Amino acid sequence: MLVPASPIVLRGKVCPLGDKGHLSGIAKTPTEGPWHFTRVGLAGDEQADRKSHGGPEKAVHHYAQDHYDAWRADIGSHPLLNSPGAFGENISTTGWTEHTVHIGDIIRFGGAVLQVSQGRQPCWKLNVRFARSDVAYQTQSSGRTGWYYRVLEEGNAAPGDQLILEDRPQPDWPLSRLITLLYRDKDRYGDLQEMAAIPELAEGWRRLATKRVQARSVEDWTPRLNGPL
Repeated sequence: MLVPASPIVLRGKVCPLGDKGHLSGIAKTPTEGPWHFTRVGLAGDEQADRKSHGGPEKAVHHYAQDHYDAWRADIGSHPLLNSPGAFGENISTTGWTEHTVHIGDIIRFGGAVLQVSQGRQPCWKLNVRFARSDVAYQTQSSGRTGWYYRVLEEGNAAPGDQLILEDRPQPDWPLSRLITLLYRDKDRYGDLQEMAAIPELAEGWRRLATKRVQARSVEDWTPRLNGPL
């Protein structure tokens, strides 16, 4: 896998979002390095809902700037798409997407070592951020979700450091395959059972796959995609 262009690193503070003032840390802006990565995320970055965002399995969010043109084609010009950070990402690059990144990939970024732990399950706060009712659903249905890292080794990265793929323990599991199973081909139970057995996959996603296999039904996405009434 090619090394992407020099990453842009972003962080943000918790602040009111939208007309109803829901607290969120989704508004992130580029920040100058060096940057320190801890087990629970990028130092100085904040999340309002620590149950759904952040923590060891969702420590760092990466979103491909490659997708921004597709978003412009889908929803038209939007000021958030003029610069990185529209989707609350901590790392923005060109050159890596859900089709080229695999679950369990081990990535060195300066002195920090990251591992791809899961994709993103988009939530309704994206709708509020873009002032549209369909962005969370389109993020999910398009497969342009981004992904999360766990931090295997805490450390610093500096401007000029590249993201370097050091190991790929799951060559058969690009993120696009997982995303397809969860959101498109939702009843491929044999594949879902294989997915549930991937040791590098975050426990929450393994548990989700197991429940779907056992229930032979798809979970209700409405609360996550549409939010509170």
